[in-house]
Amino acid sequence: MDGKKLEYKGEEALKELEKLTEKADEIQENILKEILTRNKATEYLNKYLGGSTEAWAFKRNVPVVTYSQIRPYIQKIANGEDSALISGHPITEMLISSGTSGGEPKLMPSIAEDLDRRTYLYNLIIPIMNQYVPGLDEGKAMYLYFAKSEMSTPSGMPARPVLTSYYKSKHFKCRSKDPFNDFTSPDQAILCMDSRQSMYCQLLAGLVHRKQVLRLGAVFASAFLRAITFLERNWTRFCYDIRFGQLDSSITDPNCRSSMSDYLASPNPDLADEIEAICDRGCWKGILGQLWPRAKYVEVVVTGSMSQYIPALEFYTDGKLPLVCTMYASSECYFGVNLKPLSKPSDVAYTLLPNMAYFEFIELENGAQSDDQDEEVSKDRLVSLVNVKLGRYYELVATTFAGLYRYRIGDVLQVVGFHNSAPQFRFICRRNVILSIDNDKTNEEDLHKSISSAKKLLEPYNVLLAEYTSYADTSTVPGHYVLFWEMIATSVDVAVPLEPQILEDCCAAVEENLDYVYRRCRTYDKSVGPLEIRIVEQGTFEGLMDLVISQGGSINQYKTPRCIKCNSALALLDSRVTACFYSPRDPTWIP
Repeated sequence: MDGKKLEYKGEEALKELEKLTEKADEIQENILKEILTRNKATEYLNKYLGGSTEAWAFKRNVPVVTYSQIRPYIQKIANGEDSALISGHPITEMLISSGTSGGEPKLMPSIAEDLDRRTYLYNLIIPIMNQYVPGLDEGKAMYLYFAKSEMSTPSGMPARPVLTSYYKSKHFKCRSKDPFNDFTSPDQAILCMDSRQSMYCQLLAGLVHRKQVLRLGAVFASAFLRAITFLERNWTRFCYDIRFGQLDSSITDPNCRSSMSDYLASPNPDLADEIEAICDRGCWKGILGQLWPRAKYVEVVVTGSMSQYIPALEFYTDGKLPLVCTMYASSECYFGVNLKPLSKPSDVAYTLLPNMAYFEFIELENGAQSDDQDEEVSKDRLVSLVNVKLGRYYELVATTFAGLYRYRIGDVLQVVGFHNSAPQFRFICRRNVILSIDNDKTNEEDLHKSISSAKKLLEPYNVLLAEYTSYADTSTVPGHYVLFWEMIATSVDVAVPLEPQILEDCCAAVEENLDYVYRRCRTYDKSVGPLEIRIVEQGTFEGLMDLVISQGGSINQYKTPRCIKCNSALALLDSRVTACFYSPRDPTWIP
């Protein structure tokens, strides 16, 4: 398809987007009616509606739920029972969410047509971007995408991350040739299950096409930075491959090797010299613009917990390439798009598209502080999409075609504007999450349970854990969890800290008791580094309390923060560190 036809299709997509947002209320009511009509005979909806498809009955009778309340239905379907428990259409796969329940990954139901909805949203990105950055059909995109290993439910249904589902679908693999979406990476490298080999081949392909690349990116900022670190460690290998026209012997996947043959069809010593001269300079500030001189922006998620990576990205771009967030999505549902993609990361706002699902919102009375996850929410507290108020904070609730009804997504959003009648939201945070490096989301309860288990290892040595806190250290790639521990001896003849092996065992024990997603990130994906325990002097946490009180806190209401996000508090803790210990780089446990 030629560029003019694609530009025309882009114009049509933008016109449709305008119509959607102009009639957001009407479309939302139609979407709810369609979902109820399709699924009225399901066991779940019939229990509350008795076959009714009326919106008023839905809003009056269907409860607001969390995963723990719908998990029994999902588990039954995963074990082989009929999809009609929750869905009028066959559930074709379970999508693995980044969240967990009871330490296990959450499974989200998905039906075949969900892929059409995701593809629809993907197809809006280029028409939106092309308004701000013209000429994107005149070069390539070096997007680093990675398929992850999948599981099967007891009934044999695929269970995999939502992006892996898309990469393995005909929507991706059989896509038509499109100059606006001409990727440097071969599909075989994207689909390779070995993350190292996939990374190697995709970066090598991007270097071979370095003068044609107009866009750089990955899904999350953490993955993109991991790629830069990988490049820093392996650029001499890449130069060797390009110089002699042969692929490194460490790449053993047959599909990767065959797909890379065209990229290394002949030796190219001149290109190898160019890359070597850039990478061998020592300081990598601004390296991205030097290696890919035509690049116009970096497309990665840098909102929410990913904002911690902005300083590192600005270092590697020297602040000269915009950081672009294009869309807002999750395993449960795809939500919306950023209509001003060149806005600063702190100003990113997503317009929720009214045709993706039926959206409702729980207003949060305490600003950005979400209600407790397990607190029952009164049905009359919910607000419809077009009735949210500017400046207010809300928790997102979604009703989907695949069988989630009034499901609390867990995202805290703030209304920052409207596009026509559709609200625009700033993503604030995930509910109850205190630590996150990549796909991992660790809440305070899970962290406390893991530390409680690990600190038992101290008891035989007459040592107690007096206090602790944590933070996500992203100064290295991959980032890692850091725990600050203040310990006290219960016997005068005990030395604190203990022998290194004891504290290293504690590190490993904490990790082993964290959830499935964290353990997968540590072992299979290598996107989270070994956990670190930093032992601090006695009295450190008293000093932390003094610091908080000196900044206006109340001594009567003071609680030790379980995650540190204040630079002055972090500096105080680091100044009192007496020893550091790490878990094994290659742990013996499995996810």
